[in-house]
Amino acid sequence: MSPARPAGLAEVARPEETGAGPSTRRRHRPSGSGPLPYVLVAPVLLFIAGLALVPAVFTIVQSFFTVNALDPPTRFSGLANFRNLVASDAVRSSMANTLLYVVIGVTLSTVLGVAMAVLLQRPFRGRSFVIAVLILPWALPGVVEGILWSGIFDPNAGLVSSVLGDLGLGGDHLLLGENRLLTIFLIELVQVWQITPLSVLLVLAALQLIPDELYEAAQIDGCGRWGVLRSITLPLARPGIAVCMVQALVATLNVFDQPYVLNGAASTGATVTMQTYFVSFQNLDFGQGYALSLFITVLTLVGSLLIVKAVYRKVEL
Repeated sequence: MSPARPAGLAEVARPEETGAGPSTRRRHRPSGSGPLPYVLVAPVLLFIAGLALVPAVFTIVQSFFTVNALDPPTRFSGLANFRNLVASDAVRSSMANTLLYVVIGVTLSTVLGVAMAVLLQRPFRGRSFVIAVLILPWALPGVVEGILWSGIFDPNAGLVSSVLGDLGLGGDHLLLGENRLLTIFLIELVQVWQITPLSVLLVLAALQLIPDELYEAAQIDGCGRWGVLRSITLPLARPGIAVCMVQALVATLNVFDQPYVLNGAASTGATVTMQTYFVSFQNLDFGQGYALSLFITVLTLVGSLLIVKAVYRKVEL
């Protein structure tokens, strides 16, 4: 016999009495917001499609055609553009140069970016000013940097030549364009000077997400600075390091301004991007230019995926 309910109180049906359980309550959730989210996102999607997807599709299609102002009309040529590029000595030389640019640039910018980010990880007086000054090389256009460093590398009155001459190392022999490896290394130093600030900011952003409790626990356990760097800082900063390496790869694969300003059209420092410009706008062979652009795009995608797969690790704190 169930106890009597107090008089005057409204009868409230319990869920188990009416058969309404959790599943019934879930079915009464408010409906979606309709097409509004799609309407808001549509302009961005259209902008991306018009700016990136449409030109990409056009480049892929045109790379299989002969598009030459000196040899009209436009006609389908299959893989002829790609075969001509592979057979070109200038293109093969620029590919080898670009590979050296990538190896030097990605390595130096990543190492310097991680080292400087670790130094800037802990707050100190003047830290904001240092970061603001650090961004300046990244903010400068590549042409301006090339002109600036062309004076520094000047064999007669340049700063580098003067310092090497004072040290008795023969600064007057530091000429861009004579030695291939030296030319590529010096030019890539200029680009590293430009892209390293972004690498520092990317790694520093990842370091700011590491809890201080981990460093305090490591200090209590007697872990040294090198052990903390190897066991905590670097493993937990791998997402930022991966993004840093990808942006360095993209920048070095598409480098144009610094080599062109510092070394002109000389083959000792020419890159694939420079060769795309020469083929398209000097030789007016736009079909091969499209094919070379497609090659750079595919190489960038493959290289980025390899870096992400090798370096990136999801961090759960």
